[in-house]
Amino acid sequence: MQQSINVTGFSFDNTYIRDLPGFYAPWQPEPVAAPALLYLNSVLADDLCLDLGSYDSSGLADLFSGKRLPEGAEPIAQAYAGHQFGHFNPELGDGRALIIGEVNDSQGRRFDIAFKGSGRTPFSRSGDGKAAIGPMLREVLIAEAMHALGVPTTRSLAVVGTGETVYRDEELPGAVLTRVAASHIRVGTFEFFAARDEYDKVKRLADYTIARHVPELIETENRYLAFLRAVILQQADLVAQWMSFGFIHGVMNTDNMSIAGETIDYGPCAFMEAYDPVAVFSSIDRHGRYAYQNQPRIAQWNLTRFAETLLFLFADDESQAVELATQEINEFPRLYQQQWLQRMRAKLGLSDISVEKDESDLALIEGWLNLLHEQKVDFTLAWRYLADAVERKYSELQMLFREQAPLESWLLQWHARCAEEQNVQMQVRAEAMRKVNPWLIPRNHLVEKALAAASDDNNLKPFERLLAALQQPYTENPHFSGFAEPAPGSFTASYQTFCGT
Repeated sequence: MQQSINVTGFSFDNTYIRDLPGFYAPWQPEPVAAPALLYLNSVLADDLCLDLGSYDSSGLADLFSGKRLPEGAEPIAQAYAGHQFGHFNPELGDGRALIIGEVNDSQGRRFDIAFKGSGRTPFSRSGDGKAAIGPMLREVLIAEAMHALGVPTTRSLAVVGTGETVYRDEELPGAVLTRVAASHIRVGTFEFFAARDEYDKVKRLADYTIARHVPELIETENRYLAFLRAVILQQADLVAQWMSFGFIHGVMNTDNMSIAGETIDYGPCAFMEAYDPVAVFSSIDRHGRYAYQNQPRIAQWNLTRFAETLLFLFADDESQAVELATQEINEFPRLYQQQWLQRMRAKLGLSDISVEKDESDLALIEGWLNLLHEQKVDFTLAWRYLADAVERKYSELQMLFREQAPLESWLLQWHARCAEEQNVQMQVRAEAMRKVNPWLIPRNHLVEKALAAASDDNNLKPFERLLAALQQPYTENPHFSGFAEPAPGSFTASYQTFCGT
């Protein structure tokens, strides 16, 4: 049993444990051999009202490895199921993660604090419950980059090296990540109990989730249908944001879809470089189920599985419940298209979003994306340099394209569309575009280089420097200019990502 320590600021209020007995397994993290602090997000700690100033590096390593738990911590492994690549697994659960408690941040918002890689749990099956340094630091880089981009995401609070060896395809140094999430309730959490016909528990989970995430719906007529509608809208917006930045989640199983509307579980994910709608980086996605262009469709598929767990709450008559759910699910493409079009217009510098222009704007956007695809143009830099083209500065944009004539033809159409908004000054439009089109993303070759240095050479400097650059993705900083460069084609052609388990 781990020792408890009094950590100022860890004012736990563990509602999931209190309100949902039978939805988890109480468990303890495994003691680690030689914890060493590798990363601490002190800004996030302050936001969570965690006063860690009195602890040295050794004390923080003990704390964030689970060697000594803070007072009030009640570690649990959550139960959940999930459709993995379309196939249902009725029992997954937290196989290497523990939620140690819930805290409220400086704005009164509730968050889970959880360990990842803290050892075996009752849900581990044949897994060791451990994590390696590389994948845990990768989650820090991608999650914090997503946060800086403005995308809803779980956050990374700390990473601690365990001093132990983790065995995968090779021997790797072990680590524990501390993750912060609005909650860890997933579509798969609902599936777990629905698959067991434990409908009383599904209802209790729905009531708890509504109270925690959308309390304004409590008094709504048919609040469960309204709950489904709210989750659909959140996911439509989230996936539209992914698509606007070229982000590919890589493993959109239902157990990786957060009901809180956050991006969760950064395993085999990556940011696309040269624009390719069928891009896949995940080593386990052999048939492209979760390819870039499929993400909206898969989100709708996952939401359909979610709706199925709630059918009995929509109406007493099953056929009526199915009809109500179907109507909501069928709204997803429209809601997604609306969110995506809004974001793409902003990336093009267009402020007039009248419905009358939807069709022509859609054609303009698709023309641009087709152009990027045909000429294998870097997705991030093409959008960024388009802001320069507002001011008739074309050199950097032109360098991305092999053939100039198609680009020039499209630019004429775009300039004509911009000219329709006569009240928008050229400089204002360009600056607005730079606020939504990042200069930096986590370039895959740089991520891998930083992780290799940390894992193989115990050198955190490349990781720390890359993370610092990613904190301000919209600002062109000459000190970080090397981080904006695309990966060599030879690297991208064979690049794969892995889940780390």
